[in-house]
Amino acid sequence: MGSLHRMAVLCGLTVLLASTAQAEEWKTAKEEEGIKVSLSEVAGSQYKAYRGVTVMKTTMAKLRALQEDLPGACAWIHECKTQKLLKHEGNQSWTYTQFNTPWPVTPRDSVLHVTTVEGADGSLTRELEGQPKYIAQEKDFVRVAQVKGFWKLVPKGDQVEVTYQAHTEPGGSVPSWLANKFVVDAPFNTLKALKERAEK
Repeated sequence: MGSLHRMAVLCGLTVLLASTAQAEEWKTAKEEEGIKVSLSEVAGSQYKAYRGVTVMKTTMAKLRALQEDLPGACAWIHECKTQKLLKHEGNQSWTYTQFNTPWPVTPRDSVLHVTTVEGADGSLTRELEGQPKYIAQEKDFVRVAQVKGFWKLVPKGDQVEVTYQAHTEPGGSVPSWLANKFVVDAPFNTLKALKERAEK
């Protein structure tokens, strides 16, 4: 019975690892200035998931402060027009962001539910989940239909490894050239601008 149970666990683990690998076939799209951006196909979506990774010579405290200043964070988030906190409760917060888009695409806005988890290793993970119906639709904006992603900050001596990963369904109609540009520009420009501020 013991060996049967072990076999079942092993099979389950193999399936789990296989499905994780399948969901995460990342291909490098851009690698410049110490920032690596990778893209992955997402089943059932015409939009790719993106992941940006870099190492910053800064402290966890400084990065946390930069992320938690929501209106100020708009200065380093790609194409952010304005951003504010809707609600904060324990380790959870709800944020509202408006984004610029090139003409003739209607500007987007999004509501995110952010859950902050601190790891025993001193790391910090912020899980991001879109909640499009959390507040009423704004006039002149298309609400981002779906967001799933995370920020992960891991201390490495006097540096911090920063990962920003997300998959977005922008809602409405978005030309493919813009969608393809966004999935590379969003993580790259966001991490580059954050790095400049964090390393000052």
